[in-house]
Formats: sequence, C-alpha cells, structure tokens
Amino acid sequence: MENPIPERLKAARKKAKITQKDLGVKIGMEESSASGRMNHYEKGRHVPDIGTLSRMAEELGVPLNYFFCEDDVTAELACLINKLSDEEKAALLFKLKS
Repeated sequence: MENPIPERLKAARKKAKITQKDLGVKIGMEESSASGRMNHYEKGRHVPDIGTLSRMAEELGVPLNYFFCEDDVTAELACLINKLSDEEKAALLFKLKS
C-alpha cells in the first residue's frame, strides 16, 4: 500500500492556500529550510514524525487521521466529522450503528 500522507498533505495545503515555505515556518521550521523540507514530505522522500504531522494538521485545519485516509471520500468524511460538536458526533454514531 502506498503512503497516503504526501498526497493528503499537498491537497490540504493547497486547499488552505498556503505555500510550502509558509506552512513549514508556521509549524516551527527554520525559514531557510522550510520549503525544501515540506517539498520532501509532499514528494514522499521523507515522512514527518507524528508531532510534526500533528502541527501540520492543526495549521491546515484538518484532523490528524485525515493524513492516513486511503481514499478521498474517507478523507472528506474525516474532515466533516471533525467539525461536528461532541453531541453531533454522538448522534451520528448512534444513527450509523442503528
């Protein structure tokens, strides 16, 4: 199975309309290396550690599990579910189990 992180990262960054460099800087990378490091993550040359991935998720407004979704529908669902209140999540869960 192919690693879904590079594709998901690039898609979320583009949707947020932020450059690789800006995202890197916003999550604490040195300005001089941020663009290159983010490019390596998006190309799949390197995999970010979970802490870095978590900071990226927060900055991009997506849940951490979004990066691990194997298909676009599941990824979109993860983002939509993340926006629900705890009560709405519980109601959805109840409905899906019924």
